[in-house]
Amino acid sequence: MGFLTGPLPILPDGGALRPPGGGTSPAVVALGGGHGLSATLSALRLLTTDLTAVVTVADNGGSSGRLRQELDVLPPGDLRMALAALCDDTDWGRTWRDVMQHRFRSRPGAEGSLDNHALGNLLIVTLWELLGDPVAGLQWAGALLGARGQVLPMSTLPLTIEGDVLRQSETGLRHETVTGQAELAVAGTQSSVVDVRLLPPDAPACTEAVTAIGRADWVILGPGSWYTSVLPHLLLPEMREALCSTGARRCLTMNLSNETKETAGMSAVDHLQVIRRYAPGFKVDAVLADPRVVEDRSEFSAAAAEMGARVVFGKVGAAAGSPIHDPLRLAAAYHDVFGEL
Repeated sequence: MGFLTGPLPILPDGGALRPPGGGTSPAVVALGGGHGLSATLSALRLLTTDLTAVVTVADNGGSSGRLRQELDVLPPGDLRMALAALCDDTDWGRTWRDVMQHRFRSRPGAEGSLDNHALGNLLIVTLWELLGDPVAGLQWAGALLGARGQVLPMSTLPLTIEGDVLRQSETGLRHETVTGQAELAVAGTQSSVVDVRLLPPDAPACTEAVTAIGRADWVILGPGSWYTSVLPHLLLPEMREALCSTGARRCLTMNLSNETKETAGMSAVDHLQVIRRYAPGFKVDAVLADPRVVEDRSEFSAAAAEMGARVVFGKVGAAAGSPIHDPLRLAAAYHDVFGEL
C-alpha cells in the first residue's frame, strides 16, 4: 500500500567543518554496518555536508531478525543506527537520535510482543510499508531526524551471509557451514573462518548506492565486524565492481581490536589479506590504523603497500582505552588523510 506525499523537505546544511584546503565539501561514501559505521558517520558528518552511508542488510538477529522474518523486509537495525549517527547535536537531533535508539522493555515477568524492539526499527518498517520503496522510506526517516546525509541499503533484497569454519573436534579438524550474520559473528571464538559468501550470490546492489560511489571523492570502508559488516560490500558483485572502478580515493579504516568474536587469532596484517583475497582488484589509497593494534609496523605497511596504500597511524580510540572509536579523534584523522592525499 502506498500514499501520496509532497516533496521531501529541504534541510539546512548544518555546521560542518571546512574541508581541508578550503573549497567545496567533499562527497564521501562510508560503507559498513553496526557500531563501526556509526563511529565513522559521527566523525564524517563533522567534515562534510555531502555524506552517504551504505549499510549491510544481512542481519538476522535481535529486533531486526524478528522483523525480517515476520514481515519479509530488509533488516532495519544497522540502517537505524546509521540514521541516528547522522543526527546533529541540536536539541532536535539529540532527541530524535534517542527516540530512534529507544528499545521497549517488558515489565519483569511479562513477555510482550514489543520487547527489545527499537522504535526506530518500527518507524523505518512503517515507512517501507506505506511507501513501498526502501530508499524512499529511508529518505523520509532522514528528513524527520534532520540527518546530515543519506542512508542507503547495500541491496534492496535481504541478504544472508554464510561461512565455512574449521573447528577442532575429538576426531580432529572438521569443516562446518555457519549460516546467518548473528551466528558467523561469534564463530571465531570456537573456530577459524575459512570462507564467506552472500546469498543469493547474484543479488543486485542498490542503484542509488552504486551511483553515490561513482560520484564520490572519497570512499571509506570500515571499521566494523570484518567478516559480517566490512567484507560483505566486496562480496556483492555489483558493489565490488563499483568500489573497484570508482574514481574516488579509498580509505580502509582498521578496527581498534583484532581479537573480536569472529576474528580471534587474526593479526592486523591478516585483516588486510582477507580484503585482498576476496577483492584483489580493490585498490586502497590510505589505511587508517591506531598504532596500538599493529604488531609489526613495517610488515603492516608492506602489506598495505601491496594494496596500493599508504598507512596513516593515528590514536583514534576513546580515552578510556576501550576498543571504541572517538568521533572527534576519528574526524581529525580523516581530516588529515583527506588533506594529505
